[in-house]
Amino acid sequence: MQGGSLTERRKAATRLDIARTAAALFVEHGLRSTRAEDIARAAGVAPRTFYRYFATKEEAITPLLAVGARQWVEAVRDAPDTLSVPDALRHAAGRTLAPAPGDTTASESLEWVRSLLRMAADSPALQSVWNDACHDADATLAAVLAARTGLPDGADSLEIRLTAGVAGAAVRAAVETWAAGDAPATGPEGPAALAERCLTSAEGALGSV
Repeated sequence: MQGGSLTERRKAATRLDIARTAAALFVEHGLRSTRAEDIARAAGVAPRTFYRYFATKEEAITPLLAVGARQWVEAVRDAPDTLSVPDALRHAAGRTLAPAPGDTTASESLEWVRSLLRMAADSPALQSVWNDACHDADATLAAVLAARTGLPDGADSLEIRLTAGVAGAAVRAAVETWAAGDAPATGPEGPAALAERCLTSAEGALGSV
C-alpha cells in the first residue's frame, strides 16, 4: 500500500514537473514553436514517457492548472466554519489569487496563467484544456460545499451545483479578465480583487445554500 502511494506521488511529481516545463517553454517560445519532444527533453524524460502522461502538448499544462484550482477549493474547505458560503468563497479567493509579498513562485505561476490564457484565445486545444480544468474544479468545489453545508443530497443537489457553478464562473471571469489586461497580480485590478467583486455581485445565487 505504501509503495503504491509513493509511486503515485512520484507520478504526480513527474506530471507537475512536465507541466511547469511545458508552460515555461510555451511562454518563452510560443505554443506553435514548441513540440512535445522539446518539452520532454527539457523536462529530462523520454518522449514515450511524455506520451504516457499526456496525449498532446497542450494537455501537458493540465496539472499546473489543477494545482491552482485545488488550492482555491482547499481554501474554501479550510475557511472558518463561522463564515457563510459567500464569505468563505471570497475568503478563499483572497488567499489563493493574490501572491503574498515576496512569493515569487506564486507570482510566476499567475503570470504563466496569464500568458497561457492569452494563447488559448488562438488555440482551441489549449482552450479545451482550460475549460476542462474549470469544469473539474466546479465538481470538486461542489463536493466541498456539500460537506461544508451538510445538505442531505450532497454534491448532487441542485442548490450545491448552482452555487459551485456560479462561484466557479465568477472566479473564472475574474481570472480571464485579469489575464486579458496588463494589471499586476496584486492590487484593485488583480485576480483576487476581481474575484471578490464578481463573487459579491453573484451573492444572491451563492446564498442559496
